[in-house]
Amino acid sequence: MEPRNLDGDADRPRSAGAKQTGRVLVIGPYLRVRAGSADAQSDSCVVRDAEARLDEAAGLARAIDLVIADAIIAPIGQIRPATYIGKGKVEEIAALAKSLDVELVVMDCALAPIQQRNLEKELHAKVLDRTGLILEIFGRRAKTKEGSLQVELAHLNYQRSRLVRSWTHLERQRGGFGFMGGPGETQIEADRRLIQERISKLESELKKVQATRRLHRAGRQRVPYRVVALVGYTNAGKSTLFNRLTRADVQAADMLFATLDPTLRALNLPHGGKAMLSDTVGFISNLPTQLVAAFRATLEEVLEADVILHVRDISHEDAEAQQSDVDAVLRQLGINPDDSGRIIEVWNKIDRFDAEQREELLNIAARRPEDHPAMLVSAASGEGIDALLAAIEERLAAKRTTLDLSIDAADGAGISWLHRNSEVLAKELHDGRFDMTVRVDETKRDIVVSRFDAVPHHAT
Repeated sequence: MEPRNLDGDADRPRSAGAKQTGRVLVIGPYLRVRAGSADAQSDSCVVRDAEARLDEAAGLARAIDLVIADAIIAPIGQIRPATYIGKGKVEEIAALAKSLDVELVVMDCALAPIQQRNLEKELHAKVLDRTGLILEIFGRRAKTKEGSLQVELAHLNYQRSRLVRSWTHLERQRGGFGFMGGPGETQIEADRRLIQERISKLESELKKVQATRRLHRAGRQRVPYRVVALVGYTNAGKSTLFNRLTRADVQAADMLFATLDPTLRALNLPHGGKAMLSDTVGFISNLPTQLVAAFRATLEEVLEADVILHVRDISHEDAEAQQSDVDAVLRQLGINPDDSGRIIEVWNKIDRFDAEQREELLNIAARRPEDHPAMLVSAASGEGIDALLAAIEERLAAKRTTLDLSIDAADGAGISWLHRNSEVLAKELHDGRFDMTVRVDETKRDIVVSRFDAVPHHAT
């Protein structure tokens, strides 16, 4: 649907036509910011194209099967404390919502509780802001117990300040006597207490999930498998790339947040080595802080990863802005997005370019610093995958030490230990001894050197 601009003498609303269920009006209330102003320097969203932002908001609504009646850009000069947008804009949107007979108005911004309530009164329709919409998507997409717990926790933290007397079905209000909430306790206070009790329970359950995840991670660390994590903007093609690299069948669709729950699969490297590849939830601009906090347990796979593949949809018109958004979330997680020793930038969807455009991309990539290369791939067609695998293997090898050693062939326990705790690159039997070349983590280098008299490997 072509976005329209609700500003000045904008076109009048279309005829509403027949009533449909779940019709939604998407509004992009974007600030007009002059280039070079203080706001332009402080607000990261201003670098994004308004139509691309609105299209993304409409895509979020479609992700939960809402019918888009219209999508409109409503530029504003300043944010109004009562309704976010000005009175005139509110009246125009109210008329449009009535003519289109919509049941829901999505505002592509973060609304304060009072702003949301005031807009619902003025527009005579349910109002959902960007945070609420993303939470709704996550709630529908979470499949595992962990994902469901994380989404519910984020949703409760969001709802805590937006109580509308809807929580008393969970538990009868306490009354009578005592200090746990007697007859004087208001309905909102009771609801807030019920939410807090549920939040505490969820946090306790998530701590158990985190403990289990740590045990699994510790088990993987006892085996010489390194972890490679995929990160990127939602719909950048991470799941398609994951399937291509691991020959898995994770759901991949041209849809925002098509996959939510993390997945781990074995990744076969070119020279016979193995790693674990982790697919994580996609990021998005203005990702709700509640979700970043709630999904920290899931995103620990990224924190612990040896190599991070930042997958970018290089064909997207807002590719640069999307990169900035992902970098911002990585910083929230305590990861330096400029760490070239750990992060590989993957420019995906090059199959969407013609020969001339692809040549231009190759030239741009070639001009990048050697320590910040860009791997051009098409997860859909497989182009560039071999080069990407080689780059992953090279990056992983750079974090390990290669050693030569000789061990008695009768030392079965020692040989078994080496196979469990290192990557055996070569093994030859000579006069009752195995001459071996192994690659080990820095954490185990001293053990191998002292136990097996290993020496640094010298290539011949």
